[in-house]
Amino acid sequence: MVYKLTVFKKNGEKLLDESFEARNDEEAKEQGQQLLQQHDYEEYTHRCTSPLGKLVLFHV
Repeated sequence: MVYKLTVFKKNGEKLLDESFEARNDEEAKEQGQQLLQQHDYEEYTHRCTSPLGKLVLFHV
């Protein structure tokens, strides 16, 4: 399944908009956290959504 990770600045500017494949929500959550760490975006507003629109990872 294809998941989408999006990271924003406080002013709404997108910093990251990346799709990736994972077998399930738990794997997607782990991969999303790894991507955030790689780009040093853990403290920015972010969300990771499933193909069905479910929030897998979220931070304001």
